[in-house]
Amino acid sequence: MLLYNKHSDSELMALLRLGNRAAYTEIYKRYTGILYSHAYAKLQDREEARDAIQELFTVLWVKRQEIAIDTNLAGYLYSAVRNRVLNTISHKRVASIYVSQQEINSNEFVSATDHLVREKELASLIEKEISCLPLKMREVFELSRKNNLSRKEIASQLNLSEKTVKNQINSALKVLRVKMENIFTVFLF
Repeated sequence: MLLYNKHSDSELMALLRLGNRAAYTEIYKRYTGILYSHAYAKLQDREEARDAIQELFTVLWVKRQEIAIDTNLAGYLYSAVRNRVLNTISHKRVASIYVSQQEINSNEFVSATDHLVREKELASLIEKEISCLPLKMREVFELSRKNNLSRKEIASQLNLSEKTVKNQINSALKVLRVKMENIFTVFLF
């Protein structure tokens, strides 16, 4: 029986690309603790930290043949967890802003049915604004926010530089922020 804990990261990645589950397990054992600690330190939520780690290792297995890591597995895993943490924080911010707007502007009782109708209307308005983004910007934004892909994954998938992906996401957020402020004002009154 092979002792996988003696293998280097690049040897483990080579074995992983071939579908070796024992190599995958060794990578998981080697890095899950430190990655979880990092995610938890940023998120302060055990479930969200576990979800980020689980998602990362699921993607690592599913995309094992596509991922090109030969020298710095630890750096790749750290960056991937950092991106998932940032996405989680970003999603929490959007949800928090939405909830805050609802609390500030909602002085009267709103029935559950009315709430669902408003939620669907708001989701529809958000989707409409996203669909108005320029094609490439919309594609990058949707891969980031809806598919939860990292900048690196998006850059690879669309054959763009990571800087271009970052700029496209930032530009989309700026455009949507302005439009959403107007929608919230109209929508909530």
